[in-house]
Amino acid sequence: MKHVRKKLSVIGAGFVGSTCAHWAAAKELADVVLLDINEGAAKGKALDLFEASPVEGFDSMVKGTSDYKDIAGSDVVIITAGLPRKPGMSRDDLLATNAKIVKAACEGIKQYAPNSVVIIVSNPLDAMAFVAQKVLGFPKNRVLGMAGVLDSARFRAFIAEATGISIKDIDAFVLGGHGDSMVPMPRHCSVGGVPLTEMLPKEKIDQLVERTRKGGAEIVELLKTGSAYYAPSASAVQMAEAILKNQHRILPCAANLDGQYGIKDLFIGVLCELGGNGLERVIEVKLNDEEKAGLENSKKHVQELVDALNKLDY
Repeated sequence: MKHVRKKLSVIGAGFVGSTCAHWAAAKELADVVLLDINEGAAKGKALDLFEASPVEGFDSMVKGTSDYKDIAGSDVVIITAGLPRKPGMSRDDLLATNAKIVKAACEGIKQYAPNSVVIIVSNPLDAMAFVAQKVLGFPKNRVLGMAGVLDSARFRAFIAEATGISIKDIDAFVLGGHGDSMVPMPRHCSVGGVPLTEMLPKEKIDQLVERTRKGGAEIVELLKTGSAYYAPSASAVQMAEAILKNQHRILPCAANLDGQYGIKDLFIGVLCELGGNGLERVIEVKLNDEEKAGLENSKKHVQELVDALNKLDY
């Protein structure tokens, strides 16, 4: 019997998409298809990446295309297509344009990769995941949004910087929508198993929480011409790896909730167990009053975006 490698397709060959392809190929997670409406960009970046394989010693094939037929048989599809933010823009400003782009991508996925698990990276994240779910019609376990892994990575990076401790020993997570209403969870953070609240004073933790909320905007302001891509793409690929390797990892992701935290039919960042079926289960943590209020506020913001979407013709 011939063993076939797993297949990962990435829609959108911009900075985030091409860097997703880079991380995934270098880790030999799967053969990678990079798809973009700009066929030359997809093919050129894919060829360039494939030509790095003899140097880096990875066996993954990398193929560029503009034809959705080439994603057939994908185990996981990552959607990064859409406009990035410019300085002064919020993620929400991208709503109408990116809804059209994500819808077109999902129509292609539904036709050619109907058994895949789909990970949305396009902004505004929670609303774009809602668009994807609606167009794809897949079961809830096979449509996820990448936000929490990134927001938590930023939080962990800032904690490492503040404590001088290796990022390997820092556990932290962020719940809620992907935006200024996200809910970092310092009470559940630990540095080498020691609660963060015992390692740093409250005012320092508050500063780190605030910086995490504004983490994406900080990079947009510095770059001026686009938004972050190394950490977002690495985060999406970590989710893809958990699914492709059936790892049963607990990662914070945007999931379409089914009553958890009293939220239904809305994508919001929660702790998810990711395995071969995509979302295996949502893990609910007990929240204190402040965290509950934060999550409620986040939910309200996501609901406003979805309401705005429902008024659009996309």
